[in-house]
Amino acid sequence: MQHEPATLDTSALRALGEEPLGWRFKALPSAWEGRPLAEAAASGARLFDDGFVGPIVVLDAAALEHNMRAMADWCATHGVALAPHGKTTMAPQLFARQLEHGAWGITAANASQLRVYRAFGVSRVLLANQLVDPAALRWLAAELDRDPGFEFCCWADSVRGVQLMTEALAGTPRPVDVLVELGASGGRTGVRDRETALAVAAAVRDSPVLRLRGAGGYEGALAHDTGAEALARITSYVDDLRALTASLAEGGYTTEDEPLIVTAGGSAYFDLVAEGLASGWGSGLSVLPILRSGAYLTHDDGFYRTMSPLGAAPRVEGTPFRPALRAWAQVTSRPEPDLALLTLGKRDASFDEGLPEPQLHRPRGGGLRELTGHPVSKLNDQHAFVALPPGSPLEVGDWVGLGLSHPCTVFDKWPVVPVVGEDGETVVDLVRTYF
Repeated sequence: MQHEPATLDTSALRALGEEPLGWRFKALPSAWEGRPLAEAAASGARLFDDGFVGPIVVLDAAALEHNMRAMADWCATHGVALAPHGKTTMAPQLFARQLEHGAWGITAANASQLRVYRAFGVSRVLLANQLVDPAALRWLAAELDRDPGFEFCCWADSVRGVQLMTEALAGTPRPVDVLVELGASGGRTGVRDRETALAVAAAVRDSPVLRLRGAGGYEGALAHDTGAEALARITSYVDDLRALTASLAEGGYTTEDEPLIVTAGGSAYFDLVAEGLASGWGSGLSVLPILRSGAYLTHDDGFYRTMSPLGAAPRVEGTPFRPALRAWAQVTSRPEPDLALLTLGKRDASFDEGLPEPQLHRPRGGGLRELTGHPVSKLNDQHAFVALPPGSPLEVGDWVGLGLSHPCTVFDKWPVVPVVGEDGETVVDLVRTYF
């Protein structure tokens, strides 16, 4: 696997733009029925004047570009490659933008996501799980055989998993690259001790169809705050991952003709991962450290605003990220003096890492005003309950703009997401997702 950024099939993106729009894509204007996506995206439509129906989630074009540049610059400064997790958006148009900004590859979580990536020609993929499904492995072997330029790597965290991979891949002409996955007590998947890790490494080394490339894992499952104890737990895990990677090289388990891969780094603690893995490996050991952060692309107005190293209170030097996601919903009812209901619910917005945050008010006559002191108290499937302060300006029919928390559980609810320009209302693009 090389150091250069991965590539993507631009002809597949052009074909995406030819997809006709229609009723199956929620919130879009009925006038777009049958219209190609790319044509509609270039029409200059306005959210509140041209037939969009609420609720609707939009992306901020300037914030997207800002975040991609900020992350690319940060990674370059700190000596790490980036393979952003594509599950955040499952949007090949955004993958292409990330690759244009220097991403080394794109990370997947499962075989279905991998098939989407390959449908759009993503040339280098990390699959951050152990892949043991025989049908998926047979498909993977055929894909590797079909495209010599396709580079792939997945996890292994058990001898049994290695055996299953070896059986399913029997006879494949190209070996499948794997990383030993390191877990931790209280974490998610991954080996829990050095003895098991080396047993897995030995099984990979002895497999005729696998090749060990290094080690990987995920630190984000070990902590959910930025207190001293949490940061110490993350640092300890990164130290263990570093030590395991060195042991694999010293024990002769890995190939010597390419750099070792060591990868971790969600969107909450990537600073500590880079600090622990980017340097100091010693002479003669070539290592490629890779972050897999995905939520940086849109950042948010909740969990990552607090947790990100480049959030509202940055822990490191660098350009802070900006939230790029916003939901718009109308006031559909004011049944009590201190309660309003919005046309937005669990089917439309994330709620697993914090409720939507009302931030803007757009009265029926137009114009935007900041909105404070109007918290969402709960969500039903299709309604948001907003607690109203005395003298609230909200009236039935008004629009409310809401910040969202945790982008990973927003995009899966929206097959097409409008991208808006500087005025926050003019559509400059449409992003297609594939969940």
